Amino acid sequence: MTDSDTQDIDVGELRVGHFVFLDLSWIRHPFPLSSFKIQSAEQIKTIRSLGLRRIRYSPGRSGPESDVIQPAAMAPTDPCVSETPTAEEMAKSQRRELLSQQRASLQRCERQFDNAANAYRQITKSVHADPQAARVTCEALVGSLLAELRGAQEANIRLLAEKVGDRPSLHAINVTVLALLLGRACCLDDSIMTDIGVGALLHDVGKAELPDRLRFQDQFERASEQQLFQEHVAYGVTMAKRMGLTSGALLAIGQHHEYADGTGYPLRAGNDKLHPASRVVSLINHYDNLCNPVNPILALTPHEALAQIFAKTRAKFDTTLLNAFVRMMGVYPPGSVVQLSDERYALVVSVNSSRPLKPRVVVHDPAIPAEEALIVDLESEPSLAICRSLKPLQLPGAALAYLSPRKRVCYFFEPARSIDDGAIAA
Repeated sequence: MTDSDTQDIDVGELRVGHFVFLDLSWIRHPFPLSSFKIQSAEQIKTIRSLGLRRIRYSPGRSGPESDVIQPAAMAPTDPCVSETPTAEEMAKSQRRELLSQQRASLQRCERQFDNAANAYRQITKSVHADPQAARVTCEALVGSLLAELRGAQEANIRLLAEKVGDRPSLHAINVTVLALLLGRACCLDDSIMTDIGVGALLHDVGKAELPDRLRFQDQFERASEQQLFQEHVAYGVTMAKRMGLTSGALLAIGQHHEYADGTGYPLRAGNDKLHPASRVVSLINHYDNLCNPVNPILALTPHEALAQIFAKTRAKFDTTLLNAFVRMMGVYPPGSVVQLSDERYALVVSVNSSRPLKPRVVVHDPAIPAEEALIVDLESEPSLAICRSLKPLQLPGAALAYLSPRKRVCYFFEPARSIDDGAIAA
C-alpha cells in the first residue's frame, strides 16, 4: 500500500481509525505528522476546524474501527470556522502551545541537570578542605532528587541537549539519575535509595587524586598505568570516610567496579558480597561508560550498549537487576536512532520507565523545520512502530543533520505528565 492508493473523503464522514493525509503546510495544522491514523473524536474535531471539506485517506491503512460511527466525531462543524483564516490561526496557536510546553519541559530538565552539575562541582572542590560540608551538599542533592521521584507516580527518562555539563559532572549525574530510577523500579527502601544516590554521585570522586593524564582514560598501553588508574577506588573510599558517609554509600563507592561473576576490581568480589547499592551503581556505571567513553569514536548507541550488556556481559550483573534495567530503559533507550515502520527516521527522546515499549520520538520530516518538530508519542500511535536501531552514520545526510544524534548521551527524569502534555499522537 502506497500513499498513491488513496481516496478523497468528506470531513463529515471521518471516523476513528481512518488513516488520513493532510495536504497542508505544517504551520496550518497542529499535528506532529501530516499523515496518521485518527485515534479520537477530538482529532476529527481538530481536522474539521482546519477549513477543509475533503481530505485524502487510505482505505488499506485504516483500521476496522473506522466502520464504527463516533457520535462526538459526527457532530456538525461550526460553519463560521470553515475555510476561514481563523481555522489556520487556531492550528498555528495549538501548535505553538504544544511547542511551548515541549520546550518548557526540556528547559526544566536542563535547569535541574545544571543545578545538579553545579552542586557536584562544589562537592569535588570542597571535599578536601571541608569534607563535612561536601557531605551535606551531596546528601541535600540526593534528597532533592529522591523527593522529585517520590512526587511523580510515573517518570520519563529524558534525553537532554549535548551542551549540558562537563564530562565529569555529566557522568556523575547520568549514573545518579539512572541508578535512582532503577532503585525505584526495584522498589528498594529509602535507606538503600539514599546509599545508591550518594554512592552513584561520588563513585568517581577518587579520580581527583590521579595524574591528569590518567584521570579520564579508559584504555591503557601499560599494565602499570591501568593498575594506577584502579587506585581511584581506594582513594574514593578514603575520601568518603573523611566525609562520614554511611556504610552503604562507602560500599557503593568501593565496589562500583566489582561484578557479580567476580571479575571486577579491586577485590574481585562476587554478587553475594556486593551491597545492593553497589550492584545498582556498578551496572549503571558500566552502561554509561559504554555510551560515553573517553574516546567518542568508541561510543555505542544506547540501544547497542543495552544489547551488548544483555547478550555478552550479563553474567557480570545481578540477573533480577539487569532484567529490571532493560524493562526500565526499553529496547530503544533515549538517544537511540531508529527507523520506523513507515521507513522514516527518528530519534528517541523520552521513555516512560513504567511503559517503555512505545517511546516518544522526534521524526525526520523535511516539511517541518527541526526546531519546530513536535514529539510523537508512539504509545498513542498503534499504526507506527520502531523497526530497527541504527548507528548515526547510517542515516542519510539530511536525516542526520535534522535529528542531530548526541555524541554524548545525557539523561534526566521528569514526571510523566510533563511530556504527556507536550506530545500528541500523530
